[in-house]
Amino acid sequence: MSTPETSRFVRLRVELVLAVDDEEAVTGAALQRIADDPDMPGEEQMHAQNAVTEDTAEALAYLVDPFDLVSEVPGVELQQASWSSERIDYDPGSPEWDFDEDDGGQDDAEDAAAARDVDGGGRTAG
Repeated sequence: MSTPETSRFVRLRVELVLAVDDEEAVTGAALQRIADDPDMPGEEQMHAQNAVTEDTAEALAYLVDPFDLVSEVPGVELQQASWSSERIDYDPGSPEWDFDEDDGGQDDAEDAAAARDVDGGGRTAG
């Protein structure tokens, strides 16, 4: 009996909804991260500073690093990451935000089994 080959690559999907209580603190932290990045060219740095100053969601995108989510997980190496942020209307009671709701996708059973709905505090991304 042969064992089917499986890929060693895993796609991990994470969706976070954050409440921003202090926009100035978020913007300030993003500006500091940009200023501290020695690899960012001056023109790109100016563009980034303007973007995070105008939009707190953009500032969060500069502060959240997917590498931080998996850097201490033994036996894995981040191969590729993509992330974005946007302002949204959020109603936690709405069925739209039910992580266990069937959305018709083929991976629903796995998604529902793997989804973890965290209400309240707890640091999940840094």
